[in-house]
Amino acid sequence: MNNEIITLNNITKFFPVYDENIVHNEQARDGKFYALDDISLSIGNGDCVIIAGANGSGKSLLMAIIAGLENPSSGTVKTAGRIGLVFQEPDAQILGETPVEDIAFGPRNMGLSKEEIHARVDLALNETGLAERKDFPARSLSGGEKRRLAAAGVLAMDAQIIIFDEPYANMDFPGVAQVNRLFQKLITDGKTLIILTHELEKCLALANRFIVLFKGKKVFDGNAKEALSLNPEPGIKGEDPPFSKWGIHHPLCNPARELGDLLWL
Repeated sequence: MNNEIITLNNITKFFPVYDENIVHNEQARDGKFYALDDISLSIGNGDCVIIAGANGSGKSLLMAIIAGLENPSSGTVKTAGRIGLVFQEPDAQILGETPVEDIAFGPRNMGLSKEEIHARVDLALNETGLAERKDFPARSLSGGEKRRLAAAGVLAMDAQIIIFDEPYANMDFPGVAQVNRLFQKLITDGKTLIILTHELEKCLALANRFIVLFKGKKVFDGNAKEALSLNPEPGIKGEDPPFSKWGIHHPLCNPARELGDLLWL
C-alpha cells in the first residue's frame, strides 16, 4: 500500500506482574503481562477502520500508542498525519463554556492568528452541524452533540486521523444517528477514521476495514463482509464461532422474531 498513513510494526506492550493471581494468566509470561502482543498493521489514508474486541482486549491501549500517549515496550509506530482523539466520555474534552470557545481552545494554543482561529472554528462548526448551537452552553448539549463537539475541536486542529473510542457509549438512537452522519461526512471529506467499538450493529457498514483484538493479539484483519461470512459453528444456532470466542456479539446473529429473542444470553 503506497498511501499508508499509519504503520505499526511488531507492537508489544507489557507490564510487570506483581499479583500472584495473574501469574498463571495466558497473557503472562516471564514475570510480565502482555497487554498487546506483536501487533503489526498498516492503515491507508482515507480508510475507515473499526477495531473491535471485548473489554481488556487492548483496544484503548493500542489507540493510546497510535496517538503517542503511550510508548510500546517494543516495536515501532509511524504516522504521516496529525492525530486527534475523541474519548469515550466527551465531557472530559470540553473545556470551553460554549462550542465556539471550546473549538477555539486547540487552535489558540497552537499560536494561530485570530483570523485563522475564527476561520477554523466556523469550518469545524459547519462540518459537524453545530453552527446553530455555537453559543449554547456546551455542557447542556446532548450526548451526540457533545461527541460532535469533541470531533469539531479535533478538526479545528487540522487532524487527518481521528480516533473515536466507544463513540456510542450511553447514547440514544438520535445520538447514534447524529454520530453516524458525522462519520459519513468525515469519510466523504477524506479523513482517516479509527473507531474502537464492540457495538458493530451500529457502524460496521461504514468500515472498509475490520480488525479484531483478542487478549492482546490481532486475530482478524480484513473487511466486514469477510468477517460476517465466516462459517457458523455446528450446533449453535446463529452463532459465529470466532465472534463468540472473541467476546463480540455477532451483529447478524439470531434475527428477532418474538419477544424471547430480545435477550442476549
